[in-house]
Amino acid sequence: MRVTDPKVFGRVAVLMGGWSSERQVSLWSGQGVADALRSRGVDVVAIDATPDNVLQLKAQGIDRVFNVLHGTGGEDGTLQAVLELQGIPYTGSGVLASALAMDKLRTKRLWSAEGLPTPDYLWARSRADLDEAVRRFGYPLIVKPSAEGSSVGVSKVKSADQLDAAWQLARGSRGDGVVIAERFVAGGAYGHEFTCAIVDGEALPLIRIEPDGEFYDYHAKYLSDATCYHCPSGLDATLEQKIQAICLRAFECVGARGWGRVDFMLDAHGQAWLIELNLVPGMTSHSLVPMAAAARGMDYASLCWAILETTLAPIAEHGR
Repeated sequence: MRVTDPKVFGRVAVLMGGWSSERQVSLWSGQGVADALRSRGVDVVAIDATPDNVLQLKAQGIDRVFNVLHGTGGEDGTLQAVLELQGIPYTGSGVLASALAMDKLRTKRLWSAEGLPTPDYLWARSRADLDEAVRRFGYPLIVKPSAEGSSVGVSKVKSADQLDAAWQLARGSRGDGVVIAERFVAGGAYGHEFTCAIVDGEALPLIRIEPDGEFYDYHAKYLSDATCYHCPSGLDATLEQKIQAICLRAFECVGARGWGRVDFMLDAHGQAWLIELNLVPGMTSHSLVPMAAAARGMDYASLCWAILETTLAPIAEHGR
């Protein structure tokens, strides 16, 4: 539904911060979204979310939620279930899709079952499994946690002496995280790291990323000014359209809706390999969805408005 009157939205809570390892990024995102919606006349309440205050949103007179809680709690279906129980419309995907997308291991299993391209991988239940991954995939390989975002805990492993540290990093501070080892995708003339933003059923122009460092890690994403982004991507138009269609299928097959981002690698033969879904992507000054929207002719405030409009869908559709 397209609207022009900000009063239609009622009182909107922008949920940010939270309690995950991506708290700081979420605060940056949330402040940007709140400022943008206020500039368009929306009645915004910016809330640093806690497990307690998200249970009280209905009692506080909140009519709908713009969710920019990245990572655990905000992106994994937990917040979505709380909002469903309170009957509050919210941006982004529902409980099931959010839970699936946050779990990279099960997302890859689903994509593989649907015939979508994703790099070969191994569920590393123990440190010894990383040695098996090396035998299967060779060096370099990627070692990462199954349930973190913003490249937290991800390592590009190029030699045996890096495996122990990669294992410990991927398992997280509590040492119990699910770990994935993944075949590294080497790029060709175009480079190899790309992303496809999706807003309200439309795949936006692809972005080609030249990271500052070995790969697109936390530093390259949020802190470095040396990471380069290319949008338009420079890909052949036919190839770009083909990849956009793959990304839309990857997004839709987990039941995702509203908005999100599909990250993929492009190999030397022009084959896209799906890496992960982000269903509450960053909205900072360095973030990719606003960049793709700008290439589509949509400024930041208009993007935030368009995402908020997706909460006006009928309740039956919203609760999928």
